[in-house]
Parts: sequence; structure tokens; C-alpha cells
Amino acid sequence: MSNEDLAHDFSPMIKVYKDGRVERLMGIERVPPSTHPENGVQSKDVVISQEPAISARIYIPKTSTDSPQTKLPLLIYFHGGGFSVESPFSPAYHSYVNTLVSEANVVAVSVGYRLVPEHPLPAAYDDSWAAIKWVASHFDGNGSEDWLNRFADFQRVFFAGDSSGANITHNMAVKLGCERLVGVKLVGIVLVHPFFWGTEPVGAELTTPAATKEYMAGVWRFACPSTCGSDDPLINPAKDPKLGELGCEKVLVCVAEKDGLKDRGWHYSEILKKSGWNGAVEVIESKGEGHVFHLFNPICDNAVALKKKIVSFLN
Repeated sequence: MSNEDLAHDFSPMIKVYKDGRVERLMGIERVPPSTHPENGVQSKDVVISQEPAISARIYIPKTSTDSPQTKLPLLIYFHGGGFSVESPFSPAYHSYVNTLVSEANVVAVSVGYRLVPEHPLPAAYDDSWAAIKWVASHFDGNGSEDWLNRFADFQRVFFAGDSSGANITHNMAVKLGCERLVGVKLVGIVLVHPFFWGTEPVGAELTTPAATKEYMAGVWRFACPSTCGSDDPLINPAKDPKLGELGCEKVLVCVAEKDGLKDRGWHYSEILKKSGWNGAVEVIESKGEGHVFHLFNPICDNAVALKKKIVSFLN
């Protein structure tokens, strides 16, 4: 097909043709769950809901089987990919969550939500909330999933995600703050290179090329066709009257110097401090790096430093 037949081109993520055909350019590879040969982390896949189709990959560190009586912090992870590509089962995310579980000594649930454009937003938010409620149903040790019943400490829960997954993380923490879940205490959230946007430029966005701005706004409109635009509270937390209800005690925001979304991450920390929320927020910036660099190059010095910071936050 020629480019004239394109309805949407969000390379390097996804192309959608006028005849409705969807071509995902990344994140379609899958690796099975496993026991990691080096760090001993075990993983398995679960179906949370058949209709809608929500799944997850659950991880436990080697220590959980060595000392099964000790309950461990629980991390719920939301993958990135512009709401349109990737999954918990792709090599990059499987490897990343595996390492976090091993180094932070936590139990993790990596959520597989439905993707756009087949399932426009708010599907991913609805699925993520359904997954959180499913996880929470294990707080008294009587849930359907043995690993969560046995190993997870529901008084030490964390949400984390990157890019659009960080956007989901933030929105789930606001929802939790407003609605509460019995038996669950959300201690903190980690937002890595969060996908936030807005019509008013912040920080250095005054000099951001028009094409970049249009790409960011376009990805959001594509993901959420029913949106009012870039000042929708879901993409622009500064416009959310509920921001101060954020349901955790601490927030770690990770930004990258060469990421077009960097200033949104810094801005988020500033508006959070003024929102009436009384937790602690910290921002760390990776110098010389671009958007989600740590997934593409997990062993570079900056990626190792970033992971160390996240691990200490979870502990």
C-alpha cells in the first residue's frame, strides 16, 4: 500500500490505513513466562478477564521461595507504547520487570490492557483499574492467584509505568485516591518519562518544533477520539481538579534530558506540590538520554543508575 492510503502514521509505533488495516511497527514479539536462569525470578501468565480481554504476567523473586513466610512489596506495572503497541509479554518489558523484581525484591504484576485503535481510550484505563481491583481482591489471602495470596504485602503497594504507562499509573493513583480499595495501601508511584501534554507550552516547549507538538497532540487524539483535546485532565494533570486526591505518599518522576516530554515531567512535580496533595515528590533527570532509553539500552550507565534509583524508591 502507498502512503496515500494512510489514515494515521505514528512511526515508529504504528500505522493505520484508510481501509482499517493496522500495522504495528514494534512491540509485537512475545516471550513466554519462565524461571530466569541467572536471577531465579519466576513468572507466569494469568487471565484477569475474558470479556474484556485483560491479562497479566506475575513475577516472584527467588527469595519468595527461599523464605516463603516473608511478605514482599507489590509492584503493579503498566507498559508504555503510546497506548497502541507493546505488552507485558514483549522481550523488553519481560526483561525489565524481571530485573526490577530481582533487584528490588518485590512481587510484580505487569498488566496487559487492550490497545488502541481497536479499543480506544478509556479502554486501557478501565482495564488497568479492573486489574488493580483484581489484584486487591487477594488482600485477605483468599484470591484466585496463589502467588499473590502467599507472597504480596498489600500494605506496601506501588504502581509504576513508562510513557503512556506512566500516564496510566498517574490516573490510576488519582482514581485510587478518590475511590479507595479495601485492604490496599498505595505507598508510591514511579512515572518514567510520563506522557502528559497540554495546549499551553511549559518549560522549553516554547521552542519545540511544531511537528513534534503535533505528533504529541496527535497521538493523544488518536488514542482517545472522544477527548476534548490536549487539556483533557487525563493527559494534562494541571487541568484535573482531583489532582490533590492522588492516593499515595510519595512520587518519583524520571525524565530524560533529550525527551520532548521532559518539561511535562518537571511541570507535573510543580503542580503536584501546589495541588493540596501532601506527599513527597522527587524528579530525577538522565543527562544526554532520550525517551525510554532504558528499555532500548538497559545496560548503559544511565539505565543502571535509573534502575538503582527506582529500586531504592521501592525499598
